[in-house]
Amino acid sequence: MADPKGFLTTPRREWPRRPVGERVRDWDEVCVPGALLPLVGPQADRCMDCGVPFCHEACPLGNLIPEWNDLVARDDWRAAAERLHATNNFPEFTGRLCPAPCEAGCVLAINQPAVTIKNVECAIADRAWEEGFAGPAPPERLSGRTVAVIGSGPTGLAAAQQLTRAGHTVAVYERDDRIGGLMRYGIPAFKMEKRHLERRIEQMRAEGTKFRTSTAVGRDVDATGLRARYDAVVVSTGATAWRELDVPGRELTGVHQAMEYLPLANRVCEGDLETSPLSAAGRDVVIVGGGDTGSDCLGTAIREGAASVTQLDIYDRPGAERDEDTEPWPTYPKLYRLSAAHEEAGVLRTAPEAAWDSDARLFAASTLRLTGDAEGRVRALHLAGVDAERRVRPGTERVLLAGLVLLALGFSGPDREDGLVSGLGLEMEPRGTIARDAGFATNVPGVFAAGDAARGQSLIVWAIAEGRAVAAAVDRHLTGGAGRLPAPIGPYDRPMTA
Repeated sequence: MADPKGFLTTPRREWPRRPVGERVRDWDEVCVPGALLPLVGPQADRCMDCGVPFCHEACPLGNLIPEWNDLVARDDWRAAAERLHATNNFPEFTGRLCPAPCEAGCVLAINQPAVTIKNVECAIADRAWEEGFAGPAPPERLSGRTVAVIGSGPTGLAAAQQLTRAGHTVAVYERDDRIGGLMRYGIPAFKMEKRHLERRIEQMRAEGTKFRTSTAVGRDVDATGLRARYDAVVVSTGATAWRELDVPGRELTGVHQAMEYLPLANRVCEGDLETSPLSAAGRDVVIVGGGDTGSDCLGTAIREGAASVTQLDIYDRPGAERDEDTEPWPTYPKLYRLSAAHEEAGVLRTAPEAAWDSDARLFAASTLRLTGDAEGRVRALHLAGVDAERRVRPGTERVLLAGLVLLALGFSGPDREDGLVSGLGLEMEPRGTIARDAGFATNVPGVFAAGDAARGQSLIVWAIAEGRAVAAAVDRHLTGGAGRLPAPIGPYDRPMTA
């Protein structure tokens, strides 16, 4: 605890964002470059080094937060990077993309703004790369065992890195043409520039991990044949089966899933396309779904030059303060939060005048039907207000102009149509995820499942924790011993709730 009075004398200060009018004209990250490092020393000093640090419990990775806060406050960046990487393979990813459940569990948050844990984490990770503290860590010797990891999202990459460093020969199979999964084509560059991803991929290559892109197991490669070639297989394909909107008019042209829309915008940023065939430019856009994916669509549509953008959230607008009766500390509360995209929408007034909120969101809103023109193109979305039980409130029906409707309703589990699940003969849970036992093993010997494909849609920090935990399980399977790798979570662990 570098400054015992830091939490009393220093207010919370977060990484400042670039001006809205500047950042919506490009795809660069929204925060001011170089503005974080001057802040994090005093912010790390606000950490109280609690006797029982609940931030550990709130983080599924078990990050050693008080330790690296103290080291940053003392300007020992090398040691801070070592402690951070001891529990997290990719802290620059979580430092940008994680909603920071650790901050909700911060003891200081009981009656003050929490420590800026996420910002400190991001600063350590970036400083580690700048100072050369994040070099490759290849194994001293090889085990002679081979592992196939199917899927290159955060779970697959974390599992592959852990197993490679343990001495196993690992090949990662990815159906897309580039490694990264959702981080590559689902997350917009203004939230995380792809250079951070490329840097980690090159680190993993230098350590010995092999990558096989444009290879869909079950379609391009026979699933049973792949299983026979490797000593173990990790299925970490993510939850790619999107949820549908079952309303009249869904079949109209111009109604698309968010994960049809976002990858095309990312491909424009990658240089693969000059413009997206689903560009929002000049169109009235309605996003159905109030979560992070919907927010990503919002920020993307703004940058593409949409005429207007409205985001529908079926839930009531949450409050600005934690409800101690229903969501007591240290659980992660549902609060009214202003993402960078919502801030942009509020400043630019991209929503029509009829919007219920200045940041383009309509809360407690349910889609009734979609209507179109004579050519079958969507032209309007009909909605109504709903109560807490999602029952339509009489007299609340209204119409929004819509030339592009994006569905951001979440995901139910892995794709059942690509041949992987059926090819391997994997058993499934009733909710659509891959069944596994307490050791991450599926019903097929030597095949393990992890990440959103088995857990269901979750956060990036849980995905990385799953990757580390399944790697420990696979290592035990291959070596027949107690295992040498850390397992931060079990397959049945869940976030803290009241």
